[in-house]
Parts: sequence; structure tokens; C-alpha cells
Amino acid sequence: MISKAEVRPGNGWRYLFRGVMVGDGHRSAGTPLRAAQDEAGVPHGVWKGRGLAAVGLTAGDVVTERQAELLLGEGRHPDADRIERERLAEGKSPKQARRATVLGRPIEHNQSPKTDKAKKRTPWLAMDLTFRPPPTAHIAWALGDDETRLVLELCQDISRDKTLAWLEDAVAEIRWGSGGKHRRPVKDGLIVAVFRHYESRAAESKPLLHDHAVVSIRARRPDAKGTWGNLSADSMLAHIVAADTLYTLYFMEEVSARLGWAWEPREVTPGRRPVMEIAGIDQRLIGWQSTRRQQIEDAMSVLTADYEKKQGHPPGERAGYALGCQAADQTRPPKRTELLSLTELRERWRTSAIRAYGADVIDRLAERARAAAAAVWARVRPVVDIALAAVDVVAVVYVMRGGFKRHHLLAEARRHLAYVLRGRPHRPGLDGKIVQAVVDDYTRPAGRRMMTADLRALYPRDTEDQAVLRPLTRKRTASPYERARLAADALWTRVRAVRRADRLGSRSRPHTVAVPAAQRSRLRPTRTDRKAGRVPEQATDVAAMDQTRRTFEAAAAKMAAKLTDGVRDRAVAHGPRSQPTALATTPTHTQQPGAQPPPGRTTGVA
Repeated sequence: MISKAEVRPGNGWRYLFRGVMVGDGHRSAGTPLRAAQDEAGVPHGVWKGRGLAAVGLTAGDVVTERQAELLLGEGRHPDADRIERERLAEGKSPKQARRATVLGRPIEHNQSPKTDKAKKRTPWLAMDLTFRPPPTAHIAWALGDDETRLVLELCQDISRDKTLAWLEDAVAEIRWGSGGKHRRPVKDGLIVAVFRHYESRAAESKPLLHDHAVVSIRARRPDAKGTWGNLSADSMLAHIVAADTLYTLYFMEEVSARLGWAWEPREVTPGRRPVMEIAGIDQRLIGWQSTRRQQIEDAMSVLTADYEKKQGHPPGERAGYALGCQAADQTRPPKRTELLSLTELRERWRTSAIRAYGADVIDRLAERARAAAAAVWARVRPVVDIALAAVDVVAVVYVMRGGFKRHHLLAEARRHLAYVLRGRPHRPGLDGKIVQAVVDDYTRPAGRRMMTADLRALYPRDTEDQAVLRPLTRKRTASPYERARLAADALWTRVRAVRRADRLGSRSRPHTVAVPAAQRSRLRPTRTDRKAGRVPEQATDVAAMDQTRRTFEAAAAKMAAKLTDGVRDRAVAHGPRSQPTALATTPTHTQQPGAQPPPGRTTGVA
């Protein structure tokens, strides 16, 4: 998943330099950055993004302390010291020399009393995006062999970089003018500093492979001069969930392609969205790894109960996210003072896991994951049906949000692909095709820049479809996601029933007369007599119609006679057939070609 945090002058900037850049540890005053990173056992930060060429940097360069301080802390050129010296040598004043190093508007502008609403405006310096793989990936990375660890770190690098590239190409906008009324895509790209961490910040060290991608708010405008300005923060924040689902989808694909593992949905909280986990990983290890998660969930249950008591209904997607952030802040433990290398951490984690669950569970972790993957691929056919995916996406988003935007549909489409494909690669642009199908067929405008589901397109027969579906979507005792799944299942079932009826109606059967299928739409005249204003009448052959009717009746009678004789002969030869007994367990949904069960339905892995 991806979480975000803004970096602002003051505490935000100090937390970035004293915590994030040194592995969430504690950096003593006066300790150089590289020395603090070596002491904490974390790798040095590296620069990423296509916007680096504009400031003379290259992707993969090590992030120095002075570069980070200038660019991420002051909004200035990372080589500002050299530029300032050159301007002073040219005879410029100190103020002019410093102004030449500022990228865009100086931070002091927002803090000036001459600026409108100066007390309310706190400038952004950067945005901290944290990339975390699913919990089972942390377990396999921490307890597996060195080869597995390196492969999973490579999967993390690729999926993170692909997600950042999507943010650069499709999301990042630069704004200028009064109120940011002018918005255009950035000219070059983003400037990002990436710092890798290996463990959680809990007092009891637990494995948590994650990356902090600190995105600079400075970017160049798409004009001839290439002047600098600020990114549109609201555009980035609005697409965080869509970026999160894309990152998860990429990570699943890389793991499946390089290690041969498959993915299964796991319900973390009843009534909430399931999360995709590596199939075959012992679920007990998730509890061993996520003591911090358990603390957050305990606090989350208390906050959710208070919310329901005040509001009278369960929290929605946005309110649930806000409560989760509040629970994380309340349960945040103090930073550890003991610093260990990755090798020492892995030895400690392995010893702890073996002591809790035995050596057999840990040693056969990769073997069981491969066996579970074979069972998943034998049971699940990874085929994406755009029409069924569009129905599923619009039903879930509509029930959970009511009004929505395109990026909400994009996030849900990527969740659908993750569930259906289970780690198999998806064709580039497939998520966009699903969203476009939703927009074209099942939505209508609902205010400024908003849309909602077109109920007339989803439920053509009001008395039948809506009467069945509305009680499900308005069941307030269930969570929003449960109601969304009920609605999606009802629509999904109806679409498949219509398809099956169409296939059966168009299939030629033995002992029947093949006739052209009737037209669904109203008959239109082939031509119109414009001068007379009349439509030519079409003649009807009554004799031909009677002959066709008699042919149908004869064929039906012949078929019924044959069926009756066959049943009588089989009963005489074999005796009566025993009826199957009803199963006590829930029936397994059969996978049909071109269709997958809706997300939320899980089946066990042998």
C-alpha cells in the first residue's frame, strides 16, 4: 500500500532529516548523514525521476545531505552553493545571488506579512510517499533465503519505479496564476529521493520492507522558458489510492513472474475489503509479524464504535481512512535506540519465528508457496472480461460513494484486475478500457466534475431489477463494502444470465428449423418517400407463416415423442436413478471461460 505525509518547514523538515533518511531511527545532532545511515544499517538514499536532468542530477545518484537540505528543505537548486558563488563573483548582490538559486517562488514569500492570508498558508516542501508490499511479502523477504530476499527487493524497486512513472505521466500537474487556475502537465518530470527501510519502528523489531519516496514539490512549467513552480498537491493527493492499487498490481505481477507464486484474497476485517496475499504462506506468521497492525486494529475498533455512536452509521471509505490514520498516530511507539544490520535482523527474525512455529514451517515456506500457486492456477482461469469488470466496478464504487470521479473508477478497476489475474500480467491500458466502458455505458453527470451510476442503464426493468437490488444496497446493518458486493453480485449474475440466454437463443439445435433471429431494435424503413411523406408498406406472406408454424409444431411433437421413448427404455433397462443428496457445505462457484467470481468470494487452497 501507499501512504502519504506532507513535508513542511519546521517539524516536518526535521523529521525527514532525523528519522526518514536514517531508517526511522534517531539521528544524533552533528552526526553526518552517511555515518548515521551506516550505523542504522540502511542503504543510502538515491535520486529518481525524469526531472533530475533539469537540476544536473542523474537517476541512481546518492542523495547527499546538502542536496537534500537545499532542494527538499529550502526549495533551492541542489547545487545552489556553486551557483551562488558564481553570481557573487559576477558582481551580483547577496540577495540577487541567493534568488538565482531558488526554484520558483521563495518560501519566505508565504511567510511575509504582505502576503494575503499569510498566517493560514504554510508552504509545502515535499510529499513523502511510503511504498509497503503486502504482509506476506514481508514474511517471505525476512524468513526466506538470500536469493528470495534479493528477488523481492527487485520486485519492490520495479513496482515502485513504475508507479512513480505513472504519477509523472498521468497525474503530476503544475499550477500557476491566481488560485492555481492554470494547470498543465509538468515539462520534465518529478524529482524524487528514495530511502529504503527494513523494519518497523515498533519497540519490538519486526520485518517491514518499505521505501520512502520523497517527491519534491518543485517542477518546471511547460513553457519555452521552463520556469519553475509548484506541483498541484490536490491532484497528487486525489490519485493516491489509484497509485496504491497500481503499485500492488505491479508488485503481484513481478513476484509471480520471478518466483512462480500466486495470490489469494484475505479478509483482514469482517465487512471490509480483502487484501491480496501470497498463497501458501502460513497465516499464523502474519500475526507474528504484525504486532503493530494489531495495535492499530484495536484502537481502530474503539474509534469506529465512537463514530457509529455519533453518526448513526458505519464509516465510509474516506472516514475509515481518516480513522485509520488517527489510530496509527495514537498507537505510535517511541523510536528504538538499538541499531542492527540487516543480517543481524534476519537472524533474529528467523530465530523468533522458529521458536514460535517450528523449523518446518519456516524452512518449507517457499516450497509451500509454489505448491499453493499450482493449486490456484488449476482452479482460477485468469481471463478479464471487460463487460463484467465494468459492471462490477460501477456497482462497488456507486454503492460506496454515490458520486465519484474517474480516479475512483480507476482504483476499483485495478483492484478487480488484481483479484481476477492473481499475479498474471495484464495488458497495458486494460484498466483504462474498463473505466472507459463504465463511463460510456453506466454513468451520467452528477454535478461539477462528478458523475454517478446511470440506474436506467444498469436496471432496464425497474419493477424486476431495482426491486431486488435496492433492499440490498440500502441494508444499513451491513458495512458499505458488503452492500457494494451484494449489488455487484446481483448485476454480475444478471449479465451472465442474459449472455447465456443470448447464446442459447442463437445456437442451432438438432431437430429444429433454423430461422433468422428477431431484431432487438425497432424496424426502420429502408427508404422514405420524401415527396409523398409516406413509408412504403411491406407485404406479408400469410401462407409462408402458416407453413412455418406447422413445421415448428411437427418438430416439437417428434422431439417430445423421442424423449418419452428414451426415458421409458432407460428406466426399464437400468431402473430408477437415485437422487443426489444435498451438500452441507457452501457450493464452489465454477469458473467459466471469460468470467471470474466477483471479488470478496474466496475459496480454500488445497
